[in-house]
This record gives sequence, C-alpha cells and structure tokens, in this order.
Amino acid sequence: MLQHADPTQVEGLMRFFKTGPGQYGYGDLFLGIKVPVTRSVVKECWKDVGFTELEECVTSKYHEVRLAALLTLVEIFGHNKKNTALQKQCVDFYLSHTDYINNWDLVDLSCYPLVGNWMLDKDRSLLYDLARSGKTIWEQRIGMVSTMQFIRHGQTADTYAIADILLNHKHDLIQKAVGWLLREAGKRNADELRQWLRPRAHTMPRTALRYAIEKFPDSERREWLSV
Repeated sequence: MLQHADPTQVEGLMRFFKTGPGQYGYGDLFLGIKVPVTRSVVKECWKDVGFTELEECVTSKYHEVRLAALLTLVEIFGHNKKNTALQKQCVDFYLSHTDYINNWDLVDLSCYPLVGNWMLDKDRSLLYDLARSGKTIWEQRIGMVSTMQFIRHGQTADTYAIADILLNHKHDLIQKAVGWLLREAGKRNADELRQWLRPRAHTMPRTALRYAIEKFPDSERREWLSV
C-alpha cells in the first residue's frame, strides 16, 4: 500500500472525507490511494495475510491501509465458506475493531459482505443493538448497512425494523444510510416501501425520505415530499 501513495491525491481525499476541524472525519490521514488501487493490492496479497498483519493494518493511522485490512477480511471470509471457525474469527475481529472503522466508506465496503453475510442464517440482534446503542455513528451505520445482504436474499424485514430505530437520527450520514437501504428494499417490493412510508413520511428527515423514494416516478416523488 505504501508503494502506491500519491501525494497529489491527498488534499482532495481529505476534503472529500471531511477531515477538517469539526467534521466527521477530523484528523484522519491519507496516502492518496484510490479504492480501485487498494482493491488491486488486496487481490494480490490477501492469501498471504494473517491476523497479525491485519491487526497492524486495521489500526494504521492511514485511512487507505485500514480499508485494505477490511477488504482483506472480506476476501478471507468469502473464500472460506466451509471454514466457519475462520469466518467467525473474521467477524469477531471486525466487530472488535470498530473504533478504527471510522468513516462511511470503511463501513459501507465491508460490513454487509462480512457481518451481514455471516448473519444470513443466524440471530441478528447484534445489528439492532448497534443501531440502538452503538457508541459511534459508524457502529450505528454498520447496524443499518449490514442489512443490504439480507435484501439481496429477498429479506427486507430487518431493514425496515432497523430503519425504524434510526428514523429520526440527527446525523445526515445515518439519515442517508437509512434512506439508501429503504430504497434498496423498495427495489424488491415498491408497494412494501410505500406501505412503510405512509405513516412515517410526514415526520421522517427529508434526507432519508429523498433517498428512499429516489427510484419512484418524478410525480410520485413530488407527492411524497409535499406530505
């Protein structure tokens, strides 16, 4: 990863990920490596990476190195479908390092192929706990975005239930996550989304509502936003 550092990209990435004083990514450091390059490094190296190296990388001061560690966990998990002990180790490692999963891209690129995938046939109460009581907005976002994996398997109940928990959250990054996952659930069944929205649309944050109805026809979107 260090060999791919590009100082010309650092300023733009720091601005994009809101690292200024008072912003959600304040203090984060970047090497200037874009996601496709990070993915290429992970693809090349993941087979040779163990948990000792993952510990070093996931706790790195550099954003992109932390992302590489998380994407490596996803690769290890995904390539060991028959080794449930190793898969559980990946999930446990992930959940014990959420202090370092501290921006929206780190959450969104890792939680549902890892945590969501693991919970497809298991108890999902942890996601509800994260949504209700996560110590950071990032843990709460993990609770919401992990349900993407359920949606992809035709299961939308948890998405709607966790959206209810987070519906009036004040942070726009949670509102966006809620709306995004509602929209994805609506792609499976638009009428189910409409039914869920009817008693809630007039009070839910406009950001979440706009995201949720993004795939509706223009005229219908205007009607929802005027509620």
